Amino acid sequence: MENIKNIIFDYGNVIFLIDFKKTQHSFTELGIENVERFFAHTGHHAIFDQFEQGQITAAQFRDGIREITGKPDLTDDQIDNTWNSLLIGIPPANYDILMQAKKKYRTFLLSNINEIHLDYINNYLQQEYHIPSNDVFFEKIYYSHLVGKRKPNREIFEQVLSENNLNPAETLFIDDSPQHLKTAAELGIQTHLMTADDSLEKFMDRNNLL
Repeated sequence: MENIKNIIFDYGNVIFLIDFKKTQHSFTELGIENVERFFAHTGHHAIFDQFEQGQITAAQFRDGIREITGKPDLTDDQIDNTWNSLLIGIPPANYDILMQAKKKYRTFLLSNINEIHLDYINNYLQQEYHIPSNDVFFEKIYYSHLVGKRKPNREIFEQVLSENNLNPAETLFIDDSPQHLKTAAELGIQTHLMTADDSLEKFMDRNNLL
C-alpha cells in the first residue's frame, strides 16, 4: 500500500456486515425449496442483477420473487423481510474508521445494492447512529441501482475514476469479491480482498492507513 490518497470502499462485508445464508434460511422458512438454485453469493437468478442495476422497480422485483419461487401468495412484507435478513449491521469500530479515513483521504463508496436494501440501511443508520445516510462518510457514493451499472463491470470503475479525477495508482479499492478486485486491478487501482477472518479495523491498523 503505497502513496494512497484515495480509498474506494465496497459496502457489504467491508463496512456493513452481511450474511447471505440468513436470507437463504429465511426463504426456506417460507416453504421455498432449493433456494441455492436462484440465490447464492457465488451465483443467482438474473432478477437480482436487474434489481441492482435499477432495471426493475421494487414492485417488479417482488413480483419476480413470487414467480421464481412459485409462491404467488407471498406478501410484500414477507419478501422485504426475507430479502433484508442478510443485513447484519455496522460494527461501531467501522463507523469510527470511516470518520477518521475521511479526514486523511478522499473516500468513496462503490456498492452493488438495490432500493429495498438501501431503504433498510438508511433506516438502520438513523436508528443506530443517528445519521441520515452514508453521505456523512464519503465524498461521493456510487450505488449500482442509481447509476445503472454494477461491479465487476469496467464501466462503473471508470466512472468513479473519471468523475473524480482519481489517479488509479494512488487509489485503493477494498472489496470482498475477487472478481470485483480483478477489474479494478486491470485499471491500475491498488486492491485489497477483505476476507471473513479479517476486518476493516484490522486491515487499516495493519497497514498504518490511519
